[in-house]
Amino acid sequence: MTNPNTKLETFANPRPARRYEIRFECPEFTCLCPMTGQPDFATLYVTYVPDELCVELKSLKLYLWSYRNEGAFHEAVVNQILDDLATAVRPRELKVTGEFYVRGGIRTTVAAELEPPSPPSSSRAPRT
Repeated sequence: MTNPNTKLETFANPRPARRYEIRFECPEFTCLCPMTGQPDFATLYVTYVPDELCVELKSLKLYLWSYRNEGAFHEAVVNQILDDLATAVRPRELKVTGEFYVRGGIRTTVAAELEPPSPPSSSRAPRT
């Protein structure tokens, strides 16, 4: 039997010199509401541009399962997943979006992202 796990496994990017996107859609994400203890359901979207590492899918699945018994606000969950993926794969770009199902008549979408690094600024003063 496979159990939830918080460890994200990685593997070497087969094309580190090429910029390309990897997208995951996880339509069965579940966590617990920290106020009521009731389950919250969401579709989770992860999009990233890898650098040297890629995340292994089974470990991502087990990692996401680990939230099933954790109480956390939607905003906290999405940001924690972003932080954990960023730490594991150190991507060039990363975005995590959680589309949480209606609760109390309100649908919640939370998106968090790491932006690509800015190009170095010129140290020369502008000409006048």
